[in-house]
Amino acid sequence: MSKTVLTAVAWPYANGPRHIGHVAGFGVPSDVFARYQRMAGNDVLMVSGTDEHGTPLLVQAEKEGVTVQELADRYNRQIVQDLAGLGLSYDLFTRTTTRNHYAVVQELFRGLHDNGYMIRQITMGAISPSTGRTLPDRYIEGTCPICGASGARGDQCDNCGNQLDPSDLIDPVSKINGETPKFVETEHFLLDLPALAEALGAWLKEREDWRPNVLKFSLNLLEDLRPRAMTRDIDWGVPIPLDGWADNNAKKLYVWFDAVVGYLSASIEWAVRSGDPEAWRKWWNADAESYYFMGKDNITFHSQIWPAELLGYQGTGAKGGDAGEFGMLNLPTEVVSSEYLTMSGSKFSSSKGVVIYVKDFLAEFGADPLRYFIAVAGPENNDTDFTWDEFVRRVNNELANEWGNLVNRTVSMAHKNFGAVPTPGELIDADLELLDEAAAAFDLVGDALSKSRFKAGITEAMRIAGRANQYIAAQEPWKLAKDESQRERLATVLHTALQVVSDVNTMLTPYLPESAQKIHETLGRTGIWAAMPQIEEVTDDFDVEVQGVGVPEAGRSYPIITGNYQDQQAHWGRTPMEPGTELAKPKPLFQKLDVELGETGPEWAPVQPKESE
Repeated sequence: MSKTVLTAVAWPYANGPRHIGHVAGFGVPSDVFARYQRMAGNDVLMVSGTDEHGTPLLVQAEKEGVTVQELADRYNRQIVQDLAGLGLSYDLFTRTTTRNHYAVVQELFRGLHDNGYMIRQITMGAISPSTGRTLPDRYIEGTCPICGASGARGDQCDNCGNQLDPSDLIDPVSKINGETPKFVETEHFLLDLPALAEALGAWLKEREDWRPNVLKFSLNLLEDLRPRAMTRDIDWGVPIPLDGWADNNAKKLYVWFDAVVGYLSASIEWAVRSGDPEAWRKWWNADAESYYFMGKDNITFHSQIWPAELLGYQGTGAKGGDAGEFGMLNLPTEVVSSEYLTMSGSKFSSSKGVVIYVKDFLAEFGADPLRYFIAVAGPENNDTDFTWDEFVRRVNNELANEWGNLVNRTVSMAHKNFGAVPTPGELIDADLELLDEAAAAFDLVGDALSKSRFKAGITEAMRIAGRANQYIAAQEPWKLAKDESQRERLATVLHTALQVVSDVNTMLTPYLPESAQKIHETLGRTGIWAAMPQIEEVTDDFDVEVQGVGVPEAGRSYPIITGNYQDQQAHWGRTPMEPGTELAKPKPLFQKLDVELGETGPEWAPVQPKESE
C-alpha cells in the first residue's frame, strides 16, 4: 500500500552561494530519501526555498551598496542553480519573499494569537551600538551561563542544549562586528511555549525511531521551556498582522517564525501552480508522513518551535482554542538531522575562507561524485572532515574502479561478443547465488533508505557491486569467449552479470541519478529512468490578501525548481534484462582523478598548509 510522504527540506539562507557543508546536511540526504520514496511507489511532495529575511541580509546589502531585495534576488538565483545542478528533485523550491508566503505566515500568526499562544511582553533586545540595528540572537555569542561553554549563541547553547536569551550570555559579542551589544527594553510577541509544553512533551515522547542524537537533544529542550520572542525590531520581514502593528515598519515577525512556516506555504504554492489549490492538504491534513531534513544547528526550530506553533494553531495546548482556516496540520513524523561536514577540522565558513562552493565543485567534477561522497562518507551521525585525499580515494577506488569498471567491462564484453543482451542457458549455483543475493539486497537497501540510513544503504549496494566483480573474476568470461564450445556458458555469465549491473544501478539511482540514467541507456533501455529537476521562471501573481507595510509587490518574476518525477521509469525492484535488447557501446562513467589532486586540491579550493606546531 502506497504512502503519502512530505519531504520538507531546510531553507538555505539567501546570503551567498551554497558550499558543500550546506548540501551535506540538508540537500543530498533529502533528495536520496525523496527519490527512493518515489521509486517505492509512494506519493511524494518535496518542498523548500530560499530564506530571505533577517538582519544578516540587511547588513550584507548595506556593505555591497544594494537594496536587500536585490541581494536576495541575486542569491536566490545562484542557490537555485546550485541545487538544481546537484540534481535535487524538488517538486517546488521557492522563496520567502512571495505574497503567498506572507499570507500563510500571517494566517499562522493570527491563529496562534487568537488562541492565546502569542503573548505581549517587554523584553531586552540586543542593539548594535554603532548602527542602532537589532542584532539577531544567532549573531550574538558568549559564554553559556549554565554550563560555562564558550561560543554559546543568543538562542541556545549547543554544548548543553539549553535555550538562551542574548542577555543571558556572559561577555556577549556581536558576530557581525565584534562589538558588545547594548540591551534595551522593547515590546514583542512571544510564543507561549510553557502553555504548549505538555502537548509538545507528549508528542516528543512518542518519537521512538528518531536518530538518537536528535531525540536526546529535543527531549532536553523540554526541561527549560520559556516564552520565546517571535517578533523583532527590524524593517525587513513579514508584517505583524494585527491592528496597530501591521503598519509599524520597525516591527516584523522573527525570521525563524516565518522560515519554518515556509514548508506549509511552499506546499500551498505548489498546489496552486499544479492547478489544484487544495492539493496540499493531502500532505498536511490527511494520513501522511512528514520528514524534515537539516543540519544539527537547526534541530530546536524543527523539534520544538515548529511543532509548538502547529499545536497552538490548532488549539491543542493548555489554553485550548480552535484550528484556523488551514485546519489540523500534521506534526513532523521525523526530524532527520545531520552533523557537520568540516574541512581541516573547521566548520565550512565563507567568511573565514574555509569553503568549497557547490558551483565550483559541479563545474569540475559533476554532481554524482559529490553526492556519492556525502552519502558514503558524510556527516550522517558524526561530524566528518572533508579532505581532497579522501575524495580522490573514494572516486578512484570505489566509483571508478569498483562500480564504473563493473558496468564498463560487463557491457563491453556483452556488446563485443553478442551485440545485445545474450540469452542465458542453464544457471549454475554461482549464478543463482549472485542473483539471489542481489535480489535480497533490494529489501536491505530499501529498509535503510526508508529509515534515512543512507550510509548503510549505499554500502550494501556497493557490496553487491563488489560481489559481481568477484563473480566475473571467478567465471573468467574473457577465457570463455575464446572457446566456441563455451558460448552458451559465456552468454549465461554475461546475462547474469548484466542483470546484477541493472539491479545495482536501481539501488544506486537515489544516490547517483545522473549516472543511473546513463547506465539505463547503456543497457539498451530508452526513456527517462531518473528524472532531473528543471528551473522555471514564474510570476508572483497569487490572489491573496497580505496585511501591513513592506509586503512584496505583485507581478515580480523569480525562478523555481520543479520537475515531472511521476512519469520516470525508476521503480524499486528488479527490472529483468530482456535477451536481444541492443546494447550501447559503453563510455567511461567516472573520470579517474589525478592522485596529486588529493595532496594539492584544485586551484579554487587548495589544500591549506597545516600550521606549524
